Amino acid sequence: MTYDHELVLIAQEFVEDEIGNQIAQETRKTVLCNVKSVSRSEFYSAATAGLKPSIVFVIHGYEYDGEQEVEFEGARYRVIRTYSTDFEEVELTCERVLVYG
Repeated sequence: MTYDHELVLIAQEFVEDEIGNQIAQETRKTVLCNVKSVSRSEFYSAATAGLKPSIVFVIHGYEYDGEQEVEFEGARYRVIRTYSTDFEEVELTCERVLVYG
């Protein structure tokens, strides 16, 4: 398997500003990935739970630290399922996040 694409893993943590307000702060880490299609059975199974999986990213397991959002080719995705295929790889099944504004 080749890792020909760049994927940005996005972690969010909350920090306090000078007056005590909680502010979300993103940290971004770029990794290489392989891109796969969502299988037909996985798509329909997820749809019954109200999820809309649209893409699967395969990355090295040691690079993933529980991030719940990713960015790929300018689009934002939410991680809805992770699956370790073997010792070295993790599949991130994601659904597209619509950004308004």
